[in-house]
Parts: sequence; structure tokens; C-alpha cells
Amino acid sequence: MSRPILVVDDSDSVRRLISSTLRLAGYDTVEAPDGQAALGLARSAVPRAVITDQNMPNLDGIGFIRAFRKMPGSAGVPVIFLSTENAAALKQTAREAGAIGWMTKPFDDKKLLSVVKKVLG
Repeated sequence: MSRPILVVDDSDSVRRLISSTLRLAGYDTVEAPDGQAALGLARSAVPRAVITDQNMPNLDGIGFIRAFRKMPGSAGVPVIFLSTENAAALKQTAREAGAIGWMTKPFDDKKLLSVVKKVLG
């Protein structure tokens, strides 16, 4: 089994929608409701890629990315930031933390798959 894509969002429906879209396209996924839970999953198995929300309880998206990037094996893992926010300053902070892509909610399934395919090569 290939390494899964880690989907991190505090909204059950958003996580399910992203995971369903990715699974229908042939990707394996694993889900976490916040950054803290996502770190636990990433420690047990480094994911192939990460799609993370910003506003979550326990540990937000920026905090998760910063902690994830300190983990061994995370350097080459693409992180896509998915948020309802679209402020230039937040985008810059996400890039500085280690995100390589940005998508705004609500998102289109085709756009999501296009971005995932692009970052995975």
C-alpha cells in the first residue's frame, strides 16, 4: 500500500469530502480532526502529502506545518493549505512554515485533484 495523503480539518464533512474525492481518484487517505492528532498520525507513518485547514482546535494549520516540518522525513512531503481565509499575510506565513500550495474553501473537486497531481508529480 502506498503512503496515504493526510487530510486535516476539524469539519467532519470537509474531511470526508476531500477524502472521498481523493479515494475516487485512486489515492489512499488518512484523516485527522486537528493539527495535534495529525502530528500523531504523521509520527507513526510519514504521509505522501498533507492537506490541512488553518482554523482548528488544539493546533491550527500553521502550528501543525511548523511542527511537521521539524519531523524526520517531512522535508520532501508537499503540504497544501486549505482555508476559508485568503489574506496575503496568512498565505505568506503558510509558505514560510512550509506549505507549497494554497486552496480556498469552498473548493472544486477538479481543482483539488489538479493541485494534488501537480504537487505529487
